Amino acid sequence: MRHPAGTRLPLFRRAFFDSWRSTLAWAAGLAAAAFLYLPLYPSIGGSEQMQEMINALPAEMTRALNYDQIASGPGYTQATLFGLIGFLLMSIATVAWGAAAVGGDEESGQLELTLAHGVRRVQVVLERALALLLRVLVLAALAFVIVTLLNGPSQLDIDPANLFGAVVLFAGLGLLTGTSALFVGAATGRRTYGLAAGAAVAVLGYVFNAVGRQSPDVEWLLKVSPYHWAYGNSPMVNGADWAAAGWLWGISAALVVLAAVALEQRDVGA
Repeated sequence: MRHPAGTRLPLFRRAFFDSWRSTLAWAAGLAAAAFLYLPLYPSIGGSEQMQEMINALPAEMTRALNYDQIASGPGYTQATLFGLIGFLLMSIATVAWGAAAVGGDEESGQLELTLAHGVRRVQVVLERALALLLRVLVLAALAFVIVTLLNGPSQLDIDPANLFGAVVLFAGLGLLTGTSALFVGAATGRRTYGLAAGAAVAVLGYVFNAVGRQSPDVEWLLKVSPYHWAYGNSPMVNGADWAAAGWLWGISAALVVLAAVALEQRDVGA
């Protein structure tokens, strides 16, 4: 399909701009979570009452929820925003976007119509993946800006370099769940299968991290947990593990390539 010079990346433009309401809704949810949780830190973080509450909880629970970190501002932000609520919101958003990118279009019949106009299958996958990436970057950038704005007023004492590294890992983890959904959706032509795959990466990653922290006998689970790759080093406190960031982003790129290959090699709509 030929496009005028002013309409480069038509599938990307449509995928991104047609879903602006969805992006805005998830951005609003992430912002609400940050403004709800982070300003509470001065009244509870580092206090004797908070420490007593943490000590009263089962040690297994505090390790599973990363509540053993919340006595400091960076640890509190890591545990409540990036490691829990933000992770949940980002995962739900990216899994939905990734599953719909190719699998959802094929189920609705839109993919066959798009391909009938001479669009290459590789182009479909790459431009839809680019739209997914941009949405993830929008949410990650929003998280960076909001935490930066609240850092002083909420007495979080967060190092900007550590915050940047944590946001890169936050985006990488979200992108991995989304590209997993995109790959399975492209390989099967089914949005439901894409949703299941992306959700499995997010949920199992979180569960493996929680269980793997409980006992040396199951520490091996940490090695296969993307969640632990991202947050096992406590990036808000200790700085980012850039090797882990490379794995998250690199595997996501590989999944996009595999999605393009899978779509190229099978019958669409079969």
